[in-house]
Amino acid sequence: MIVDCPHCGKQLKLGDKIRESVRALEPGRRVKIKCVHCGTPFALDQGMESGGEGRVAASSQGMARIRPPGPPDTDWLKDGVFEEKDVVEDIPRALLLMPDIPGREQVIKAASAVGYRVEQEENAVLAMERMLFVNYAAVFLHSRFEPGGIATGVFHRYMSRMNMTRRRYIFYVLIGEQFSTLYDLQAMTCSANIVVNDSDIPYIGTILKKAIPEYEALFGPIMEELRIAGRI
Repeated sequence: MIVDCPHCGKQLKLGDKIRESVRALEPGRRVKIKCVHCGTPFALDQGMESGGEGRVAASSQGMARIRPPGPPDTDWLKDGVFEEKDVVEDIPRALLLMPDIPGREQVIKAASAVGYRVEQEENAVLAMERMLFVNYAAVFLHSRFEPGGIATGVFHRYMSRMNMTRRRYIFYVLIGEQFSTLYDLQAMTCSANIVVNDSDIPYIGTILKKAIPEYEALFGPIMEELRIAGRI
């Protein structure tokens, strides 16, 4: 089920749970969700169920449904000339904070292979500035990125104190010689999603292919329920 946010116009693909909630509504009742792009809540009713991957327009707090756009301009067909437009793909971005040590290129290659567009930063201050303006889907932090490691590093403290309304959307990976790969208790203690030992960097591609689906399976339903409840 796909709807258009009545506020920002972005397309939202709704999961099966939200779809079933809409189907189960009584006539005249609505369920409130929140746009993941602009953060503004709006309401869905049973009449908006499209029975598949159809696209429908949602309403905002009793507002009339958005009128669909008119047909496209096809005048260019007559002379065969059309204006090319840049295609912007919504590729998830990952921030890598790792010194120039053996293994860095392997992490970049592995993260790219699972679909991330990897960006790097040279110090913690600039990295935190990036975080203010970019919604990263993943952050990879090596314990040797800052002097003193993550125990005194300002970036790890920044991540650990981040509000959960934003933090839960970020897959946070800690890498270093002190970590035991995929040790959940150590990851939880460090406020990370997973930890990876330096010696296992050659296998980080396999690690990500295992850990990311598990992360999505765990948090996906939770995020969906929060959206239904209008909490996010």
